Amino acid sequence: MAAPAVATMHLPSKAMQTLTMSYISRETGATLGAHDVVGATFFIALNMMLAFTVFFALERTSVPTQWKRSVTVAMLVTGIAFWNYIYMKEAWVITQQSPMTYRYTDWLITVPLQIVEFYLILSAVTKVSESLFYKLLLTSVIMLVGGYLGEIGAVSVLCGFVIGMAGWLYIVYEIFFGECGAISGKVGSKAAQSAFNTLRLIVSVGWIIYPLGYYLVYLGPTFTYHSESVVNIVYNVADLVNKGAFGLAIYSAAMTEAR
Repeated sequence: MAAPAVATMHLPSKAMQTLTMSYISRETGATLGAHDVVGATFFIALNMMLAFTVFFALERTSVPTQWKRSVTVAMLVTGIAFWNYIYMKEAWVITQQSPMTYRYTDWLITVPLQIVEFYLILSAVTKVSESLFYKLLLTSVIMLVGGYLGEIGAVSVLCGFVIGMAGWLYIVYEIFFGECGAISGKVGSKAAQSAFNTLRLIVSVGWIIYPLGYYLVYLGPTFTYHSESVVNIVYNVADLVNKGAFGLAIYSAAMTEAR
């Protein structure tokens, strides 16, 4: 039994590191380095998404009936994000590269759900046409599919960027000046107007970081490890705001109407 241990002790340092890393990978999974700030933000986002999900699940029964669907969707958004962040943080820790494929599996589900929230908020307090629901849903999917096709090389990077930007700009137009914006200005519920305006601010301002990150990665100057680190930190923080705060705004508005 002692012979293998002695042989292992005399392995060169490189071989020892490889042996140790393979052991960690097989037995306990990837571990976060002490100075991996980017990895730390992945873990923070992961834990916060779980906390948001549990909170929305527990508080769902506290809101008025007409707001339950909106809070349920907020719970789904953070829950799905939590699941995808499990894989994103591990991919980063192991490869030290952007887990963009995992990000798109998250965004392709959670972003349309968030956009649909505009319809759900308005439908909770007034009558809204179903066409608005499908219009918002379809546009959000087109926005993301465009970016994803550019990401995987199915279309040119520039083409994917243009499609994604066109979808986002249309959504911004719709919630400010289109049918969605017009209905929000007429509803009598202050809670619904408050939630709608907060979500509108998040989508029009908070979401700017996503096309900016796409531009920097694929259309900007030569990308380095450090700039990739910055983009991932910003994405992680932006997800916390754009998903967690998004849901909290809905919950807060619902509770003001419950009083």
